[in-house]
Amino acid sequence: MQLGNAGRLGIAACIAAERSSLLSFLARLFGTKPDPREEWRVLWHRTVAEARDPDWYRMCGVADSIEGRYDMITLVLTLVMLRLEDEGGQGPATARLTELFVDDMEGQMREAGIGDPTVGKKINALMESMNGRIGAYREGLRSDPKVLIDAVRRNVTMAQPDEAEALVQRMAALHSRLARTSIDQLKAGEIAA
Repeated sequence: MQLGNAGRLGIAACIAAERSSLLSFLARLFGTKPDPREEWRVLWHRTVAEARDPDWYRMCGVADSIEGRYDMITLVLTLVMLRLEDEGGQGPATARLTELFVDDMEGQMREAGIGDPTVGKKINALMESMNGRIGAYREGLRSDPKVLIDAVRRNVTMAQPDEAEALVQRMAALHSRLARTSIDQLKAGEIAA
């Protein structure tokens, strides 16, 4: 079975994140060097802040629920990761953002009372979902807008399903803004206007 770019990026990001996460943990444990994720934490916080923008929910029909918020975090994170992919040579940055995503989701699950035996399985399911979304959104952004509308309808919990086109327009606008944003700006948590 051959994997397209979507599969390679998704699987590679997961493997790199897992390996990097272990190395980061060991480095922190033994105090050998600073946590390499820290240079990307500001971008992670900016990604989450963008996903929480009320306009996604009010004007684009996304359900203001746990599922809808998760869907928006993965949507915005996917756009950021695709921007890094377009730059080339940003595999480590993608891995760091993936680690921050996993850490945040794991923390949210534990806060919700999900125990250790279940957390790993749920994280694996989230990562599989994320990989699928990366491929679907990449394909949709690079082809017919109808493909992107279908991808959004499959992957975003909508309170107003007829608003999928508004969501896609706003998503495409964010994608364009990210394309105009330098890597240094992204590291600083900035997205071009």
